[in-house]
Amino acid sequence: MKQNEPVSKIMSSNLKTIHTGQKLSEVRRLLTENPFDHVPVVSGDKLVGILSSADLMRLTFDAGNTDPRSMDAVLDSQFTIEGTMTKDPVTIRGGDTIREAAELLVKSARHSLPVLTESGKLVGIVTSTDLINYLLEQY
Repeated sequence: MKQNEPVSKIMSSNLKTIHTGQKLSEVRRLLTENPFDHVPVVSGDKLVGILSSADLMRLTFDAGNTDPRSMDAVLDSQFTIEGTMTKDPVTIRGGDTIREAAELLVKSARHSLPVLTESGKLVGIVTSTDLINYLLEQY
């Protein structure tokens, strides 16, 4: 296993992002229709939070309704992205090592890390799944 490979090697860089003005029903559809579970929340180029499928599941479980249209109505009328997202998420830089990413994920008990440039611009995301796939390639 290579010791100092940068996290940029395994991160996803073709990102979908959301902003706080969007409706949660839009985010629910985005997460349902795509093969990812975390979506960065941005204001312009600035990362302001992250929202996950687990965050939405907590809301939909609390609402107790399985009909998507009814669920969307509840999500949009009672909740906001800003109130649901994790604010100031733990992040990593693209030049940091894959090992550092693994350590941060374990330490923070999260499953994703937004990847930022030195100037703070969002350029990717690395997830626990990315790390597992990297390990599988090694063996």
